[in-house]
Amino acid sequence: MDVIIQNLGIIINATLTATPPLLFAALGSCFSERSGVINIGIEGMMTIGAFSGVVAALLTGNPWLGFFCGGLAGALFGVIHAIVCISFGADQTISGTAINFLAPGIAIFFCKAIYKNSSQTPSLDTVQKLPKLFDGVFPVRSFWNNVLNTYTATYLCFILAVFIWFLFYKTSFGMRLRAVGEHPKACETQGINVFKVRYICVIASGFLAGLGGAYVTLATVNQFRPSVIVGQGFIAIAAVIFGKFTPQGSVKACLFFGLCSGIKTLAANGNYVSPDLISMIPYIVTIITLVLFVGKTRIPAANGKPYLKVK
Repeated sequence: MDVIIQNLGIIINATLTATPPLLFAALGSCFSERSGVINIGIEGMMTIGAFSGVVAALLTGNPWLGFFCGGLAGALFGVIHAIVCISFGADQTISGTAINFLAPGIAIFFCKAIYKNSSQTPSLDTVQKLPKLFDGVFPVRSFWNNVLNTYTATYLCFILAVFIWFLFYKTSFGMRLRAVGEHPKACETQGINVFKVRYICVIASGFLAGLGGAYVTLATVNQFRPSVIVGQGFIAIAAVIFGKFTPQGSVKACLFFGLCSGIKTLAANGNYVSPDLISMIPYIVTIITLVLFVGKTRIPAANGKPYLKVK
């Protein structure tokens, strides 16, 4: 019985550790997609956020400042995506794909320029990492330590999810955001600035994706390397589709994908299966989810369609 409880605690802890980067990015994707702009560049925005966050933390010694800087780096690429797709009406999928190549390339370039031609940053010290909320409160091997003693940013991402749900469905801005993603021309005739709403949403998606990337390097990994995000941006996009483009649905989907990572962690600790097969679990589940749900989820009507202002 004690072994079962201990394993359950390990799974819950691993789930709560793996979920936040996915959830930050998925919430950002919700902003962009619901406003009518496809953002395939979430992966690249997470990567540049991961790099910027760890560099800022190394330079300042403040993990929260690094966390915020990671968000700002993602927001910068959100601005680029917004200009290209909203102002110039370029293909949104191609723009996002370009960001997925450009952002990691810039991260590696500056990493090599700053750290003597190395594509990896130095490792963070313990004080430079994001803190855990209940560190030292519970016995180290206790069930409650596994369940509750996770990073403060983990609790922050769930609070943020509630706030974004409220913003989407209980405020006038949220109503405009959702309307712009469905009928932008009708919104324009009602005095709603479609470009402004979409710019805000795409930049917000970049900021939140950057926070997700910074969480990875400031909490779970403690340094930047080129493969640090390893497809988490695409998993976050899959979670948004699985969650029907809603914040509450994205939370459930990210917890599900986080649970897959938790099972992967437990299986790896127990040496039950080949490590190569274990590492495939989240990606296999992502593919199955897309196959089952991508055709059944209602996409915002104007999603992916460039908008030209009514003259």
